[in-house]
Amino acid sequence: MTTSSITFCQTLYDAFARRDLDTILAAVTAETVIEQSPGLPWSGTHRGKDGVTAFFGTLLGHLDTELDVEDLFDAGDAVVQVGRTRGRILANGNQFDVREIHLLEIRDEKLLTLRVWVDVPAMQSALAGKLSLAADGTPR
Repeated sequence: MTTSSITFCQTLYDAFARRDLDTILAAVTAETVIEQSPGLPWSGTHRGKDGVTAFFGTLLGHLDTELDVEDLFDAGDAVVQVGRTRGRILANGNQFDVREIHLLEIRDEKLLTLRVWVDVPAMQSALAGKLSLAADGTPR
């Protein structure tokens, strides 16, 4: 990986923040795979442009979320992103603030794989209406 790979990943995160699916899909190929940690409505393996579109549609159909990218690391053949996802559950209004990690494999400015891990128990609690966080992240 190179600095350009980290810059490319930052471009994808900026596009997500703007909800610019066209920019994200321009970085996707028929072989692109997104994998989300199990236990969430948007979990599973999503392939190609249709899978990526479905993944983001399901995710944003459940959450009003934004990513706080704390760090991007060059990990040789991948980029690792460490941060938090914060926002609100659309069905119940609960706020959430959970840790997350992404592993992105990039080749020739195309996204090959995106593997996403979040604090599943915390997200499941928020989805179930059992957890609500104040703006400072403390439980209410």
